[in-house]
Amino acid sequence: MRRHRRTAFLLLLPSLLLVGLFVYGFIAWTGWLSLTNQNDLLVPRPRFVGLDNYVRLFHNPRFLIDLKNTAVFSLIFIPGSLALGLFGALLLAGGVRFEGFFRTVFLLPMALSFIVTGVAWRWLMNPSSGLNLLFEQLGLGLKSGWYTDPDVGIKAIALAAIWQLSGYTMALYLAGLRAIPRELYEAAEVDGAGPLQSFRYLTLPLITPVTLSAVIVLGHVSLKIFDLVVAIAGSSGGPAFSSDVPALFMFITTFQANRFADGAAISTVLLVLVSFLVVPYLSWSLRSEARE
Repeated sequence: MRRHRRTAFLLLLPSLLLVGLFVYGFIAWTGWLSLTNQNDLLVPRPRFVGLDNYVRLFHNPRFLIDLKNTAVFSLIFIPGSLALGLFGALLLAGGVRFEGFFRTVFLLPMALSFIVTGVAWRWLMNPSSGLNLLFEQLGLGLKSGWYTDPDVGIKAIALAAIWQLSGYTMALYLAGLRAIPRELYEAAEVDGAGPLQSFRYLTLPLITPVTLSAVIVLGHVSLKIFDLVVAIAGSSGGPAFSSDVPALFMFITTFQANRFADGAAISTVLLVLVSFLVVPYLSWSLRSEARE
């Protein structure tokens, strides 16, 4: 047994060293950098300044707008992806004809990169595009592009993100629905439950773990969204920063303004926000496995 454990440890050691260095090591270095004055390439020896970079960051109007945009994006993107995904899964789980074709159609956007999606939706939301003309007939069209309207901004980008990732949630929900034993629905039908009652009191509670997993993944995407914003609104973040997000602000601060400490502070804030989602989920998942 000891020999097997030693062999397993030696096999895992290269991966552990690489992950420790290039993941956790760089996270630690970024956290340290955010506490220094390394905001210029000419600083010969970084000096510890404590939380000064964070205080200045949370007094920056652009960063506050970015946080607000992230919240708006998440409130549109996550429920929209969940609702469309569940709707598509219910249609496919009902035994629709040509299920394989429709499943492929729903999943196809997920295979595209955010850059491709952004370029396509940038054209669709252009004032002269057919989509905008259609909405104009309904009284919803905009004289300017959706992504260039300060009142729309990040909301338009959320629509593109929903289109791309609703197929992912559909696949999760479809697997969850097909894992529910058919006997439970038959028993509910015998007890007099209708389709809506079965869906409310049987289906929704049983797919709650799937919903939670999807929320974690989608929340992670919404917090670190970058390439879709750049492809649609450009690197400026749109007029009045209406489409700006923290990841874009971090990129500009770090790699264009060369303010490395400020950029590290933004990255650390994003890491903390992501951990608020991931750590409770991992804790719940481990407790669930222990109970089983």
